[in-house]
Parts: sequence; structure tokens; C-alpha cells
Amino acid sequence: MSTAGTQEVERPGRRLTAGAAARFAAPIGLVVVFLAFFIATPDFLTAGNISDLLVSAAILLVLAMGQQLVVTVAGIDLSVGSNLPWAAAVLGYAYHQGWGLVPAIVLAILAGLAVGVVNGLLVARLKMTDFIVTLGSLSVVSGITLLLTGGNTVPVNSPFLRDLALAGVGPVRWFWVVAFVIAALVGYLLFRTRTGTYLLATGGNLEAAREAGIHVTRVRLIAYAGSGLACGVAAVLFVARTGGADPSLQTDLLLSSIAAVVLGGSSLFGGKASVVGSVAGAVLLQSLINGFTLLGISQYYQPVAVGAVVLGAAFISRFQK
Repeated sequence: MSTAGTQEVERPGRRLTAGAAARFAAPIGLVVVFLAFFIATPDFLTAGNISDLLVSAAILLVLAMGQQLVVTVAGIDLSVGSNLPWAAAVLGYAYHQGWGLVPAIVLAILAGLAVGVVNGLLVARLKMTDFIVTLGSLSVVSGITLLLTGGNTVPVNSPFLRDLALAGVGPVRWFWVVAFVIAALVGYLLFRTRTGTYLLATGGNLEAAREAGIHVTRVRLIAYAGSGLACGVAAVLFVARTGGADPSLQTDLLLSSIAAVVLGGSSLFGGKASVVGSVAGAVLLQSLINGFTLLGISQYYQPVAVGAVVLGAAFISRFQK
């Protein structure tokens, strides 16, 4: 009996250690990656490269913030991979139709929001499985985007968008400002508002939240709508960065947005969130790609590395339950 008693005392300690490691996986991994690439190439930790790295990470960071809201309520949004190019295509189409840049940007953000609202209605009101709903949206929205663009990239030549991607104030680039403002807003929503409390409570225990008087249907709808809105904002950054609306699926950004959130310490089972961790996760994933590029490693290895991180994130999520 004494042996059994000892085992019972030790197990909680092991779970606590694993959980703590999972919560700090992204910051720890970020430090390790930065040190590894600094040793491998002196060009990595230069001011110019770090600036470019953060600009590249901005789009993923915004998508991760939307995914963070959905994961918080124990959901997942696979439609991110097609919602971004859809919103970008709407921006390009409206701009070429003479709507003007500001209306085109607003329309693109609303287009991303619309997909999120539809996902939310199907999941929250009709109680359909989130995986099936967002997987279906991934395909449907991708097809609509290809029909709208004819499968061709729509160029958007706008000095404002070009400056958004390249300019800034001193060393601070506008892309960073947009991405970190979005992250700050999501952090404020989750941890400083009643809605955030409801999001965390709904993800932690749906039935308990319902019995406590929380309108869980509305809360889950808000989460998916937030993800769609983030896709719209990310689409604007995407067009500014690339100079056009590419209608092809962005599955790499989809996988990375989920991995960034889980690496950041959030639980795929819901009820736990870490905005700072998700930011670190997004920068970590982009650092891998950036470092590989500086080292001249074939781009074909990049999805292998990202995929390995996704698998690692899935393993880590076991300790977040």
C-alpha cells in the first residue's frame, strides 16, 4: 500500500510539470530557435532580418488571434485556409471595379466576417460538428474564390498598401503595429471583458456555462465571427505584402495558425487561452522559415519542419486538458 500511496503522490507532480512545460513551449522554443540560427548564421539576429521576420509573421499572427478565439470555446476553424484568399479576392475584385481602396478594404473584411458568421450559425445554432462545418466551408469558399477570380491572381497596385507593407515610423513597421494591435485587442477581450469570461467558461464546460445563464450559442457565434473578422484583416495584409490577391488555398497558414495557438499554451479542449503565447508561437513558426531561407535550405524542407511542429503541438495539447 505504501508503494501505491507513493505513486499517487508523484503523479500529480508529473502532470503539473508537463502542464507547465506545455504552457511555456512557444517561448522556450523561440529562444532555442533564435540561438540555433544565431549560431548557424550571423545574419539571423540582425535588425534588418528581425524586422523582415516580424513583417512576415504579422499575417500568421492575425490569423492565430482569430483561431485563438475559436480554440478557446473548444472549437476549430479549418476555413481559415480559404477565407483569407476569399477576402483578398473580394478586395481585388472591388478595387478593379472602381470602388476605391477604402470601400474595397471594408468589403474584404466584411467578406471574411460573413464566412465566420455562417460557420458560427451552423456550429452554434444548428449544433453541427465544427470540424465538418469548417472543412465544408474550406472547400465551398475556395470554389467561390476560384469562380470570382477565374483562378488567376488579381493584382492590386496601391501605394497605400505598398507603404503599409514596407514603411513605418523609424524602425517600427506598420505591419507590426496592425498585428500587435489585433493581439492586444484579443487579449483585452479575453481577459478584461465579460464576453471573454463567457468565452473561457463556455470552452471550459459548455453545460456548466449554460446552467450558469451564459448564452452559449451567442458566445460560440462570437468566437467564429471573430475568426472570420481576423481572416478579413489578414487578407488586407496579405494583399499589401504580395501586391495581389492569390486565390489558391493557404493550407500552410491554416496549419500554422492552429499550431501557433496550441504551442502558445492554449488547450484544444477549450477553456484556456494565452495571447502572448500565441504571438510567440507565430513568431517561432515564421522564424523556422526565415532561418531555413538564410541558410539556403531547400523550401521543400519548410513544410516538413512546420508539419513536425504541428505534430509537436498536437502532442503538447495532451497536457492542456
